[in-house]
Amino acid sequence: MHDNTLLPAIESAELIWRDGVPESARFGDVYFSRDNGLEETRYVFLQHNGLPDRFRAVPHRGNFVIAESGFGTGLNFLAAWQAWRDSAPDHAATFHFVSVERFPLTAADLKKALALWPELSELANQLLDAYPPLVQGTHRLIFDGGRVRLTLYFGDVLEAWNLLNFHADAWFLDGFAPSLNPEMWLEEAISLIRKHSKPGTTLATFTAVGRIRRALIDAGFTMSKQPGFGRKRDMLAGLLPGEAGRPGCHRQGAVAVIGAGIAGCLLARNLAERGLDVLLFDGAAEPASGASGNLQGASYVKLGVEFNDQTQLALSALLFSQHYYQPFTGRFWHPTGLLQLAWNPREADRQNRFIERNQYPADILRAVSRQEASTLTGLQTFSGGLWFPGSGWLQPGPLCRALADHPRIRAEFGANVSRCLRQGEQWLVETANNAQYETISVVLCCGDKTPELLPDGKRYRFKRIRGQVSHLDAETARLPNAVICGQKYLNPGHDGIAVTGATFDLHDDTPVPTTQGHLENLTNVGDMAHDLFQPDQVPERMAKEIQGRVAFRCTTHDYQPVAGPVADTRRDTVQTGLYTLTGLGSKGLTYAPLLAEYLADRLSEQPECLPQNLSRRLASERMIKN
Repeated sequence: MHDNTLLPAIESAELIWRDGVPESARFGDVYFSRDNGLEETRYVFLQHNGLPDRFRAVPHRGNFVIAESGFGTGLNFLAAWQAWRDSAPDHAATFHFVSVERFPLTAADLKKALALWPELSELANQLLDAYPPLVQGTHRLIFDGGRVRLTLYFGDVLEAWNLLNFHADAWFLDGFAPSLNPEMWLEEAISLIRKHSKPGTTLATFTAVGRIRRALIDAGFTMSKQPGFGRKRDMLAGLLPGEAGRPGCHRQGAVAVIGAGIAGCLLARNLAERGLDVLLFDGAAEPASGASGNLQGASYVKLGVEFNDQTQLALSALLFSQHYYQPFTGRFWHPTGLLQLAWNPREADRQNRFIERNQYPADILRAVSRQEASTLTGLQTFSGGLWFPGSGWLQPGPLCRALADHPRIRAEFGANVSRCLRQGEQWLVETANNAQYETISVVLCCGDKTPELLPDGKRYRFKRIRGQVSHLDAETARLPNAVICGQKYLNPGHDGIAVTGATFDLHDDTPVPTTQGHLENLTNVGDMAHDLFQPDQVPERMAKEIQGRVAFRCTTHDYQPVAGPVADTRRDTVQTGLYTLTGLGSKGLTYAPLLAEYLADRLSEQPECLPQNLSRRLASERMIKN
């Protein structure tokens, strides 16, 4: 990375176009064959990995994983995706493609390159629509209703393979031309390829270089030299010997998801789309009865001045949620854009330092003046701030109901879960009316109720937070065109109502809205814009008249979420088959889609969407009191 490139941005590829074919200006090689790049991919990678015949053999709930050393133009991914579409079994199965790119193409260059292949245009357009901004780290892209998942790592290939959790069924290997310490690089690369393989894993590569073949043989692969494609005389194909198991197949039985808020409904739907049966429990009569039941919720994160793991997790959640909600645009998702105000001198200083020390693509965020902020939001704001064009607000209740409506999800509403017991290889879920259900796993997505269902739950450092929101209407306030965040957030109006709030009460259990809570919301939101309240409106009087809602959220001692296996408080182990997805605080709408994806990866034993440095931040072990 050049010295003038600040994190999290990553350098893009520099291309030279010769006769319509892209070449790397940095490395001097073409991205695909001048003869016929698509046919070359089909011959080298698909044919010599036994595809698509192996696709047809993937069992129900199973998955097939291809790993690739260089994403380039995405041609290999699109060719494999097309083959999966043509050959995949009719039952529920998932195709995973794990790829790395140190110098990703810009979206414009990617579009130009893929235009060479009209027969791939439908798939290419979907890839272009989902193609992530050029920031380092892991990006999970989902296609075909979850039947196809692309894990795309922007960064160094060795770094990626050290951080990502996956086991490949087949490898597409290319780009073995490191510029520094080639022997040391090759040794580590081959070691990592072996680490991410299993008996029966195959590989294919354009190259036939002797030292690469010998290194793969030393790592345990049986290698053979094959005729090359076009102008290339030879290529290599390989197999890791041993008895190959069936491609990723999850054991039978239902997963219990306890809690039908946004986290639980997202997880239940994610698992169901992978072919797993789900029992979804909630004590209320319908989904989204808790904090997810607010009429509106703003989807945002606060990115740190330093680009560390915490910031990277927040950024990953933000980008993933925006793409996840995109199909719901106009129904439940409203990407109006979002302004984070520099609402006091301290926040203004923080934002200035943030801009100086980081480089984000403008399609993620950019700094705006007070004048531009006022134009974007439609209100005369007191300051400028950070503008997030892809953010907005959500209607969580209707979304939760839509997510829970799936034939593999059996909803048990009005069922208060009283305890969860491990019995042999199964879990027994009991409700307050003495009903019992056998499941293979249990996931606690029940917010502030989580400690009640955890073994030794009092030893985990959870916090219960009361949050009161207030409802404004056009008669009392001028409502914005976009979400505004300061001390509180203010949404645009919908059906005549705009939700603002929320209070953050750690020591108040009052279950209904209070005048004091409304006054706090109105006072704080009034500091956002000169012309927010109508001239005849006084916050003290408004606070006695307006409506609102109270919900109790769950957060943790370090205000970071929890997702993954439950740690055993008595031993340095985890509770087999027991998981949590909670502690999301006020950022649940943004974090929940990515964390549900990550937890579904783990429950279905598929490649994980989070690198280890980020998944470690979610571990429940950190929650245990000494």
